[in-house]
Amino acid sequence: MGQVRSVPTRISPWFLLLVAVTVVGAVLCAVGTQQAIQGSFVLLTTGVVLLVLGGWCVSLCLHEWGHAYSAHRGGDDGVENRGYLSLDIRRYANVGLSFVLPVVFLLLGGIPLPGGAVWINQWALRSKRIRSFVSFAGPAMNLVIGVLLSLAVIFLPVNEGLAIGLSCLALIQILAFVLNILPVPGLDGYGVIEPYLSPQAQQLGAKVRPWAPLVLFVLVIGVPGVSQALFGVGQFLFALIGGDAQYAAAGYSLLLFWR
Repeated sequence: MGQVRSVPTRISPWFLLLVAVTVVGAVLCAVGTQQAIQGSFVLLTTGVVLLVLGGWCVSLCLHEWGHAYSAHRGGDDGVENRGYLSLDIRRYANVGLSFVLPVVFLLLGGIPLPGGAVWINQWALRSKRIRSFVSFAGPAMNLVIGVLLSLAVIFLPVNEGLAIGLSCLALIQILAFVLNILPVPGLDGYGVIEPYLSPQAQQLGAKVRPWAPLVLFVLVIGVPGVSQALFGVGQFLFALIGGDAQYAAAGYSLLLFWR
């Protein structure tokens, strides 16, 4: 039997700060419900913005941690030395491009673009199956978070304001899963199938990887039909797991309050 790799338990204080921001947003959503009933949406809007943006950054860290943890278990010992297992937001590529830019796009159009990136030593992974699973682990984290948030709204005694914030964040997680799982070079969906492609197809994928996601993002942002298709699939999955579409829509309206 192979040696079982231990996983460091130290969590970055930067990640805990993001969690704290998310919790503050959740509290403001809950407290702001009564004010919203009376006609003032300032507190509820502030809560939704903090909950969704803080929760989105938390999910970006967990997404990359999913890649790193599965790679660590699959043979890449260098993952631990690179600090990926600490959930430290600063470890995941360029903070501006990997986190600030996705947050800006989320605020501008409500589209959860992929964020951070961890460097995995593919040659250290023990099999094609593990390489595929490492790519899938990130989007899987988004899916799990979306399911858990949706179930929280269904089964926990949350008031309407908190249900709105949680449902909005849940839908965003499902949309992130749908976008990330697309088989486009540079996205995780392509990484899932890449180990099983022919060498020629892998070479072609490597050539288009730097700009293929950019083309996709331009299509999603600039072509209404593409973004509508993305949201359509996301909303279908969201409804499938029991998500409340009306709460999520209300959350989006508050998140994009400036429109």
